[in-house]
Amino acid sequence: MLDLTCCTNTPLRPKSMAASSEAHTQTLEIYPKKVSGVSPFWRDKYEREAKRYWDVFYRRHKDKFFKDRHYLDKEWGDHFSGGRKVILEAGCGAGNTIFPVIASYPDAFVYACDFSPRAIDLVKAHEDFKDSHVHAFVSDLTADDLCKEILPSSVDIVTMIFMLSAVSPEKMPLVLQNVRKIIKPNGYVLLRDYATGDLAQERFSGKDQKISDNFYVRGDGTRAYYFSNEFLTKIFKENGFNVHKLDVCCKEVENRSRELIMKRRWVQAVFRVSDDSNSSSSKEAQANHLGSYSIEKESKKNNLDSNLNDSAVDLSEGLALDMFGVLPSSEYEMIEVNLRGWSFKISLLSKEYQHTCKSTGLMLWESARLMASVLAENPNIVAGKRVLELGCGSGGICSMIAARYADLVVATDGDGFALDLLTKNVESNIEPHLLTKLITKRLEWGNEDHIKSIKEVNHGGFDVIMGTDVTYIPEAILPLFATTKELIASSGINRDDGNAPALILCHIFRRVDEPTLLSAAAQFGFRLVDKWPAGISTKLSQSIINDWFVDNGLKDDLPSTALNILLFCPE
Repeated sequence: MLDLTCCTNTPLRPKSMAASSEAHTQTLEIYPKKVSGVSPFWRDKYEREAKRYWDVFYRRHKDKFFKDRHYLDKEWGDHFSGGRKVILEAGCGAGNTIFPVIASYPDAFVYACDFSPRAIDLVKAHEDFKDSHVHAFVSDLTADDLCKEILPSSVDIVTMIFMLSAVSPEKMPLVLQNVRKIIKPNGYVLLRDYATGDLAQERFSGKDQKISDNFYVRGDGTRAYYFSNEFLTKIFKENGFNVHKLDVCCKEVENRSRELIMKRRWVQAVFRVSDDSNSSSSKEAQANHLGSYSIEKESKKNNLDSNLNDSAVDLSEGLALDMFGVLPSSEYEMIEVNLRGWSFKISLLSKEYQHTCKSTGLMLWESARLMASVLAENPNIVAGKRVLELGCGSGGICSMIAARYADLVVATDGDGFALDLLTKNVESNIEPHLLTKLITKRLEWGNEDHIKSIKEVNHGGFDVIMGTDVTYIPEAILPLFATTKELIASSGINRDDGNAPALILCHIFRRVDEPTLLSAAAQFGFRLVDKWPAGISTKLSQSIINDWFVDNGLKDDLPSTALNILLFCPE
């Protein structure tokens, strides 16, 4: 079922299903195919806090993300050779360009700047760092004047290696104008960066991570622009540079064991300060080199970056895996959850990646903590019963507590990533003998094949169906109740004392209010038996849920005072 503790990465397309002769759901698409892109709020936030996101990036990855660029001598050796050169490495990161250059050209002097203070700290902490060879400083090239650190017209070479792509396209001219001040009249800019059509761009195109044309935000908040030849030529020419050479390179890497073919595309270019004396030669060079295309192909059986030609791929395995839509292990974190004497170690998506991840099932919500605590203090809710959890996400703490007392627990989610992580968390947190009672299954609400598969596990239906924070998408409410109608036990004691088949929903009201839930429930033959907090105006005769909070201190330990619990029974 759709994880609505946890939305899915992929669109949910529940099939139409009749719940009764009077009511049935329509075919719904909870996540439309249309990708709307990043909202104005987040677009402004990514721009405003770009330095912080990159600072977190370097705190996390240090100097391990990009590989040292030993190919620079091979690709651009003719520019570095021929006497002592003064070089500016713009956007130096952790120094993956600086130190290979110094190793090959020990007479060179390098200015190294980055707007991440943590990156500059990494450069200065490098074992090969020497003040006599490197001057490293923090600078935002879109705002800080380079002439405050470097003499005007004094730099022979400016290197921009996967740097310009991190800048908003509307601010790229500011970077080039800044660089233009400190470069010599015959100086060169050596650039290597992402090209349109790269595997990463293809992956981003199916998600709400697009900021503007060819500009995307990654899961960690850093951004990347993908350059076309035309855009790159235009922006440099408008800011005082001619194209000396521009290649678009492609490398296909095949991973046979995972049946993946990775197409990496990048631009590699040399620009020269434009003036009357060199404009004709630059045009000739542009005619000879613009759009040239190099292709390499390599098969790999195991490690994604073993034996790769350094001239082709700069990135470490961590980002390469992210390119295919597989979250690398570094994007997860292990948290310890302690509830009413229970302790779990749960692997979840790190908070810094949650803002762009479509699957909220990779997180742990407060409603799940509350419901798990309720079950721990009131095992009679599930004792000896058949239990189904809807949209339980990757945490599964409610199902794991229920499994100790229930006869059968089926934990479900509609998101494949969340379900895979849920299975691993279950296996690492509960005793082996309980694994026979706790089953994880995929269930998208309204999907007839998934519902049929659940029924094959338990033919008689479920005595207790529960969901935590699964009600905040309006389009999902009818499929939720329709699916519950199909899977809840049809027999049982017809009383409102907690022994009748029941649907328990725990949530914070967001986009869906209580009247909407009650209306949808009525369409599928469910009536509200009890709710908590009850409120002054309630006319409900029972106080089942309130009894769950008697003499156990749960009310004092609420994770959020906005949490609500609704208890439904079939008519």
